[in-house]
Amino acid sequence: MTMLTPRTPARLAPPGRGRRERKAAELESRTRRAGEQLAGFSARPGAQVLQDLSATPGGLTHAEAALRLERHGANVVAHERAPRWWVRLAKAFRNPFIAVLVFLAAVMWWQDPADPGVVILSVMVGVSGLLRFWQEFRSGRAAEALKELVTTTCAVQRRAGSGAGAATVEVPMDQVVPGDVVKLAAGDLIPADLRLITAKDLMVGQAALSGESLPVAKADAPPRSAGGTPTEDLGQFETTDPVEADNLVLMGTSVTSGTATGVVVATGADTYFGSLVGERPQTNFDNGVRKVSFLLIRFMLVMVPVVFAINGLTKGDWDEAFLFGIAVAVGLTPEMLPMVVSANLARGAVAMSQRKVVVKRLNAIQNLGAMDVLCTDKTGTLTEDRIVLDRYLDVHGNEDDEVLEYGYLNSHFQTGLRNLMDQAVINRVDEAEEVVVDARFSMVDEIPFDFARRRMSVVLDRNRIVGAPGRPEHVLITKGAVEEVLDLCTHVRDRGRRVELTGQLRSHVTRIAEDNNRRGLRVLAVATCTMSSPRDTYSVADEEQLTLVGFLAFLDPPKADAARALQGLADKGIAVKVVTGDNDLVAARVCADVGIDVGHVVLGAEIDALDDAALRALAARTTVFAKVNPVQKARIVRALQAGGHTVGFLGDGINDAAALRDADVGISVDTAVDIAKESADIILLEKDLTVLEQGVIQGRNTFGNTIKYIKMTASSNFGNVFSVLVASAFIPFQPMLAIMLLVQNLVYDIAQLATPWDRMDEEYLRKPRNWDAKGIGRFMVCIGPISSVFDIAMFVIMWNVFGADSEADQALFQSGWFIEGLLSQTLIVHMIRTRKIPFIQSRASWPVMVMTVLAVLTGLYLPFSPLAASLGFVPLPAGYFPWLIGVLLAYCTLTQLLKTLYIRRFGTWL
Repeated sequence: MTMLTPRTPARLAPPGRGRRERKAAELESRTRRAGEQLAGFSARPGAQVLQDLSATPGGLTHAEAALRLERHGANVVAHERAPRWWVRLAKAFRNPFIAVLVFLAAVMWWQDPADPGVVILSVMVGVSGLLRFWQEFRSGRAAEALKELVTTTCAVQRRAGSGAGAATVEVPMDQVVPGDVVKLAAGDLIPADLRLITAKDLMVGQAALSGESLPVAKADAPPRSAGGTPTEDLGQFETTDPVEADNLVLMGTSVTSGTATGVVVATGADTYFGSLVGERPQTNFDNGVRKVSFLLIRFMLVMVPVVFAINGLTKGDWDEAFLFGIAVAVGLTPEMLPMVVSANLARGAVAMSQRKVVVKRLNAIQNLGAMDVLCTDKTGTLTEDRIVLDRYLDVHGNEDDEVLEYGYLNSHFQTGLRNLMDQAVINRVDEAEEVVVDARFSMVDEIPFDFARRRMSVVLDRNRIVGAPGRPEHVLITKGAVEEVLDLCTHVRDRGRRVELTGQLRSHVTRIAEDNNRRGLRVLAVATCTMSSPRDTYSVADEEQLTLVGFLAFLDPPKADAARALQGLADKGIAVKVVTGDNDLVAARVCADVGIDVGHVVLGAEIDALDDAALRALAARTTVFAKVNPVQKARIVRALQAGGHTVGFLGDGINDAAALRDADVGISVDTAVDIAKESADIILLEKDLTVLEQGVIQGRNTFGNTIKYIKMTASSNFGNVFSVLVASAFIPFQPMLAIMLLVQNLVYDIAQLATPWDRMDEEYLRKPRNWDAKGIGRFMVCIGPISSVFDIAMFVIMWNVFGADSEADQALFQSGWFIEGLLSQTLIVHMIRTRKIPFIQSRASWPVMVMTVLAVLTGLYLPFSPLAASLGFVPLPAGYFPWLIGVLLAYCTLTQLLKTLYIRRFGTWL
């Protein structure tokens, strides 16, 4: 066993140099302690480990497991636990926009504690933070409820009582406790840190902890001293790295092949994986929100000083100019953005669950909407995933019951992960009752399947029957991919005779398999040999000098709606690439049947010969990849990402885990193996591309509503500031009181709370969508000043038509601009939310319509309300309202015209 110093996440600074350094030092200490504890379990014999844990080879009793679960807690690492409600509440107020508002409120209070603006700012802070907290609290509960639809379990041995026998039961992974005896097979996720008790051809993928892409072999023996004997004296060694320990398997890793039994030595945060866990890295969605947030803050930091300087210089009242600058800063702060994002994601997750799509990580919704390439296996997505044994053929292509019998023996006696073809063979024999083999054979050993060999073997005792003459005869039966099995064969069974496999005969049997492949059948070869020296254990080296018996041909018909589903994804701008470990001939036939333009099928062997640049070019022009292994699948995903694509990967097998992690959005199904479900971001409750298409639409709708709010708020705020600059330069008094700007912003923000419940135009949903901070800035600069044109028109009307041209009439001027500004800002919601003509070609959802009406009525009512005097308003004359209607109609008309020009120029809107 390799002895190493424990891994640490990074070279860490000593404690006392700030919060980050302290956390890093604490993480290093936790990791060291976990490594030392595991080294102790590794060094002791398995029987001693069981004794130390007060466990038995038969496992714990149900009562003991319940007590240990209460004592040690659920088997989850720290970052997976939902934070307490008060932590969520504090985090809801932790964003840059809230910080800006709090700072501005503090400044206003310092100048005048009685300023009503302080109250309004406090209300805005409270509404934004509390609504965000409520949405995130609801979304967290919804996400947990959705996750419960997809349970990950493991097989443990439990006993009903102290004297009762052990039984293997499936329990949720979070209920595994120290001392549990866990049974492992290919495809299982390691549920906790385990000390192996038994292991058979066990290979474990440790990429999550070690970064090694290839699986490593594990065994159940303790480490040995220099003399070759087992040792329990840890003082002879440096601390063992638990990842390198041969007899330890750790949480976060997975079984790729083989079987094993292990006792749980650590769970949850006490595991080695738990000691390494830090905060989850920022996702693409998080980074997009952050970039847009700081774009708007930078804009505010530029514009507010300009407004302050112009007002101070032209009016001479620097205190008033300062307060007005603060109000403008508030107007430029989209403080509802975090709440709108949270509400959008929460609503999107719930809506997707109603369409049989479970979102494990809420931020994956945006990546699903941005996806423009989907890599998928063909089985179950393009085909019915209903494998039936169609024929069993000898080496000449004739049906032969002996081939069926050998195939059945292999499938029946294996103890590893049975696939659909194994079950199809068993079902075929059980239904027909054509062969009865249990009485004539018994299990000796097996050589499990792995993805490098692409085959599995069982060794059976043919003569172990009471009264049967002769010594035991061990027969090895191998079933697997045609090429791999045929390479091991030296003979064939031809009409009951064992005949040497000549080159001519090899070409003949290969052609038989290929002819069935071209018919869309999946072909496996079956071979056997009698072992010359019977023994108790066998290995891969014994798979040699086999005799080919024949072929099993399976049928998995294409789904009736696969072609329509593929066309639906293509209409949404998503290119589908089939990435399968299956035979290239079968893959090409199935893909052609569902309308995929196959072209040249690229094989996994070709990928290995290419560097990253060459693979990137090949992946861009290839539709079907066949006979690819897990490493090659992940390389294909990374190559497509390097080409600028947002890549989704749909998979459900052990060999899909690496690609699921590397993809921008990993998609699996609830019937997938554990490691695939844990690696995925999205879980489909039905393996159907039509279901996935609905999830993509919802993802784009969620993202569209978020971008809609940002662009509406940014452009209208920019227009308001531009209007303020013009008014400040030419009007001898403040164009609007600071308190009026605050009220206007509060009413508008509350109206925007309905944005997550809006609908997106069908045209918007047809293309992948992603963050574009530069495009948001361009939109703000191009569309925002439109409102300023009509703000200035209202200035002229109030000045010349209604005589509000002196400080004595400034309240009338300010009231008139307040109403026009609020109504135009509210109407812009309907102009911007669609590239079509609003109210005619595209109507907002009823929540948006209701909030719009309420905002308009509030704006019209305030100058006539009891609050008017305290806010600085005066009632407006009846003659004002026809002018208001004319200005708003002209504003909508010009906006629609410029919207058309903008779309022609830049090819986009939202």
